[in-house]
Amino acid sequence: NFSMNIIKNLVRGNELFKKYHYVDYEDEITDLIKYGQKPEVLFISCCDSRITPDLMLGSKPGDLFVLRNIGNFVPPFNDDASFHGTASAIEYAVSVLNVKHIIVCGHSHCGACKSLFEEIPNHQHFINIKKWLKLGLKAKEITLKKTYENKEEKERAMEKNSVLCQVENLHTYPAIKEKLLDKSIKLHAWYIHLEGAKIEYYDEENKHFRDIINYEDFKY
Repeated sequence: NFSMNIIKNLVRGNELFKKYHYVDYEDEITDLIKYGQKPEVLFISCCDSRITPDLMLGSKPGDLFVLRNIGNFVPPFNDDASFHGTASAIEYAVSVLNVKHIIVCGHSHCGACKSLFEEIPNHQHFINIKKWLKLGLKAKEITLKKTYENKEEKERAMEKNSVLCQVENLHTYPAIKEKLLDKSIKLHAWYIHLEGAKIEYYDEENKHFRDIINYEDFKY
């Protein structure tokens, strides 16, 4: 059965937002329209429908420039003149909007990371997925160097290793390289647990993920 109930719910949700919540942001949105957006954060997350950045982070219109794709992957910089949606968004955020922070945010139970351990059909319906998932192969290689108690532990490790690999790929973008040198941008590796919405960040000094509540380095 083809159901339109979800579409009705979305329309209804918009009506409720306009009636009860828009007023909370009206002044900010008026300013954002008049003066343009000035987000300080590029937030790179997965398309997964269970990830809701504004709800999970309490962000408002204008706070985050959000880039979502399968697996929150970041392709290495490439100037081959093809169509690069993710790279274009990164360039726009860094070179036009001058964001001060880039957060690559992975999550538990990520389908993209899980599928790297599975066989994907060699069919034209999956041609772009198969190509895109190659961006997770380095993380898979790193993950398989260790042994795990069970499949779940391996998948959680894969998800976290992938976030670190994507942050590493950000270093290949010329504009980011320049801004890292003059310390006008900071890169962050985050990981959301779907259960409980707890966020962890990668502590570069101690080389492991820690609860975000411990994060004290708010400098660039």
